[in-house]
Amino acid sequence: MSKFLIIPMRDNITESLALSKKYDLGFEYNDFFIPDVMDNHELTEEIIGGYKSYRLPEYCTMHGAFFDVTIFSSDKKIRAVSEERIYTSLDIARKIGAKGVVFHTNHNPSLTAKSYVDNWLDCNEEFFRKALSEYPDLEIYMENMFDTSPDMLTTLAKRLSDMKNFGICFDYAHAVIYGSDIDGWVKSVAPFVKHMHINDNDLENDLHLAVGDGKIDWNKFKSHFENELSAAESVLIETSSIENQKRSAEFLANLGLM
Repeated sequence: MSKFLIIPMRDNITESLALSKKYDLGFEYNDFFIPDVMDNHELTEEIIGGYKSYRLPEYCTMHGAFFDVTIFSSDKKIRAVSEERIYTSLDIARKIGAKGVVFHTNHNPSLTAKSYVDNWLDCNEEFFRKALSEYPDLEIYMENMFDTSPDMLTTLAKRLSDMKNFGICFDYAHAVIYGSDIDGWVKSVAPFVKHMHINDNDLENDLHLAVGDGKIDWNKFKSHFENELSAAESVLIETSSIENQKRSAEFLANLGLM
């Protein structure tokens, strides 16, 4: 049975906690991928301490750094900063008590040359194999972002299949927008999916609407979720207002998924 999560609102934490209690929801922290936060150790510790002053849900994940993170860059300095950002995310995740951390594929889908794809695969495998070994207590999830095809992500997942703490974070809404065949996406990524992100949109833009407020076919999602994607350990309702989170939870409960 998958654990559903919401993004806690730090400035409205009591409502986030109340919603969590009502629907038995975990948290996915979205406070720590902002560069200005990551560069400010005192602020990071203050945010962590602020959260820990409350009785938090036991099950939580965290979104890691993704702005301009390109560990496959040919520029050594850019690559070094990108690796530093990821390690900082993993350290923060340990402090906040997260089960796992989400990172993005961050490749350019317009670049399809074999040399580009091979470099992305080789660099990501080498780096994340090392990180996964150094942080065996954390799960690392790789999320599809602008990917028009699941091929690069699933190839990486196959290469890292011996690393038990690696998995795909399947963003269903991203696949609907940027992909062309959601059934093909699901079939390809399903064996490796540990975590998911869901929200709604107009099938063209990444709007992060409440589930049920857009045009995604949620009956089709239900079929995927109850069949191919049934092994997913957790699902984030990725919308960033309490009201949208409430409507999403009610919609999913009425659909029989929560």
